[in-house]
Amino acid sequence: MGWLAGILINTIVLMVIAGYFQGFYLSGIGAAVIASIILSVLNIIVRPILILLTLPVTILTLGLFMFVINAITLMLAAGLMGNAFQIDGFGMALLAAVLIAILNALIQTFVIKPLQEKR
Repeated sequence: MGWLAGILINTIVLMVIAGYFQGFYLSGIGAAVIASIILSVLNIIVRPILILLTLPVTILTLGLFMFVINAITLMLAAGLMGNAFQIDGFGMALLAAVLIAILNALIQTFVIKPLQEKR
């Protein structure tokens, strides 16, 4: 259930970002769901490899380079999806990665944790 909830949350976050920024385009809700699934698969397979390869830089920047790794993962997902998911440049991908991290943290803190505590 946790993986499915993560897919749903990422779908909503991607749609919100696509709604506010012109450089971040999703063709619809279906594209957002597919992008969220692709992102989760990339986070399982590609992200650990990128983290290992860039570990010295990540340590040197006190973890801030993780946003760059997340932006690269977003760009890979956009590249895999073609015209259904487009990001206009690395700067937009970096901004989206930061916003996704902030929105996910807010949703976890104010929605998911209170619901889990009620059980």
